[in-house]
Amino acid sequence: MDWAGIKGWPNAHLSRRGHGPVHRWHIQETGSGKTILLLHGAGGSTHSFRDVSPLLAGRFHVIALDLPGHGFTQLGARHRSGLDDTAQDIAALCAQEGWRPDIIIGHSAGSAVALRLAQGDLSPRGQTPLVIGINAALSEFKGVAGLLFPAMAKALAAVPFTARLFSGASANPARIKALIDSTGSVLDAEGLALYRRLVSDRDHVDGTLIMMAQWRLNPLLARLKDHQGPVHFIVGDQDKTVSPQVSADAAKLIAGAQVHRIADLGHLAHEERPAEVAGLIMHIIDETGV
Repeated sequence: MDWAGIKGWPNAHLSRRGHGPVHRWHIQETGSGKTILLLHGAGGSTHSFRDVSPLLAGRFHVIALDLPGHGFTQLGARHRSGLDDTAQDIAALCAQEGWRPDIIIGHSAGSAVALRLAQGDLSPRGQTPLVIGINAALSEFKGVAGLLFPAMAKALAAVPFTARLFSGASANPARIKALIDSTGSVLDAEGLALYRRLVSDRDHVDGTLIMMAQWRLNPLLARLKDHQGPVHFIVGDQDKTVSPQVSADAAKLIAGAQVHRIADLGHLAHEERPAEVAGLIMHIIDETGV
């Protein structure tokens, strides 16, 4: 998205550019105390934490990023949107900025990045941070879909004008509402307008397609049993995008991992009831003693 449009974005007064490594990052930073790194999911942006971030900033140093190719982060290399590359580039950004996250919070696909970042070879603080996954997307597509969907995304991302066609066809307000409703979440008019703005932007759509084409979870999933640090999963029990069972299954693989279910919330739980989710996050941090 054009940087000039940042003025109308949630928490824009906190926004700044991070020039490299690799990408031109959109960074929002606020508060003081222990450091929390917020990572949105595929197709999202920092706006996803627009109400959670200020609540956490009352006690913590909070950093939110747009992932490569998403929102206002401009891709510096189209081949570095996969899970490992994204985590490596964020780790390098943390080192460049002097950040040492104590807590990494990821939503959906951002949870996979959070877990990868927390592993010993990438952990920006030299020890394993607390990871909190919100409706964590930690399951590969099964069977034929596992082969077909990434291949489709790769093909679409390679075809000129695909992102423009997708963004134009999907930006209808009724379609945006139907898309959000399909996640099991109910958003207000502002939330729907923000997603419409994202979906209308061809660079954002292109970035999302590139990420989907390069995303591979199996190496991370194979290492979950060896994860050393504390992990908590927050799950909206009405999530229609990622089954709540996915977090339950992942928790069984990680020693000491816990699952916290919230009734009547969908995939965008932290956007539906931000105060409740922020309160639960702070309770987890206090109980964990990070």
